[in-house]
Amino acid sequence: MEKYIYDEKNGLWYELQCDYYIPCLNLPDEEQHSIGVWGQRHLRYLLKNRKALYTELQITSKLNDYLADLNEQAERMFLELVKQMAVREGITEQLKTQDQMLWVQRMNNIRDRAMEIVNHELIYA
Repeated sequence: MEKYIYDEKNGLWYELQCDYYIPCLNLPDEEQHSIGVWGQRHLRYLLKNRKALYTELQITSKLNDYLADLNEQAERMFLELVKQMAVREGITEQLKTQDQMLWVQRMNNIRDRAMEIVNHELIYA
């Protein structure tokens, strides 16, 4: 049996693997973007809970772009929320110079709440 065969009906090449001919499929090259913590979290969510969407994005070579875009949106949302909450709660540079531990406690609290909001709205939605 031949190692490779061409099917004129569908225009695909097939490779012999053991006793079966498997189609030789190549995905188009996808431009690689760096994916941050938000994109990695969403990727784990897709793999565990949204396998069909993950497969579709991977097959259409849009997974990396999708995750990079989501990562950028989540980062912007997180920074904006932290900024808005800090202003609303009166956390200033003056507080930072007067009582550093209080400032750190309050900022960590704000960061945790902002992270929960981003996770709920974008990452695990």
